[in-house]
Amino acid sequence: MTDHGGGCVCGAIRFTAAGEPLRVTICHCAWCQRRTGTAFGTEVVYNEDQVAMTGREKASRYRHVSDLSGRWLDIAFCPRCGTNLGFTLEAAPGLRTLPAGAFDDPRWIDPQRYTFRHVFVRSRREWSDLSPLVETYEEHFRK
Repeated sequence: MTDHGGGCVCGAIRFTAAGEPLRVTICHCAWCQRRTGTAFGTEVVYNEDQVAMTGREKASRYRHVSDLSGRWLDIAFCPRCGTNLGFTLEAAPGLRTLPAGAFDDPRWIDPQRYTFRHVFVRSRREWSDLSPLVETYEEHFRK
């Protein structure tokens, strides 16, 4: 089993993800565009018990309720530097995401090795290209 570490920009919060992720989700919804400040959010999906958070700070949380589904997402972030530290979803109990860009060395995150899914591609920005190596869904693969 391989562990992958990462954390926030200021170093106050660290995480370790034990073992292999379930998948990688690339979300093109308008909320993820706003949340990340770019065309999509790239989240590595794990079971909650695979992820451990450590450090000088405890992650802050913000609950967003989806306009589309009415379900919540609890996003974690560093209270010092604001770095996104992933989220949990009402629609997927027991799962936790970690943002791909927050890993110390994200080169292991490879669509040839793991299932990648683009979701909410109906909201995709024309300037963000889709890889032919990745599954795509107009909304979400889970309803």
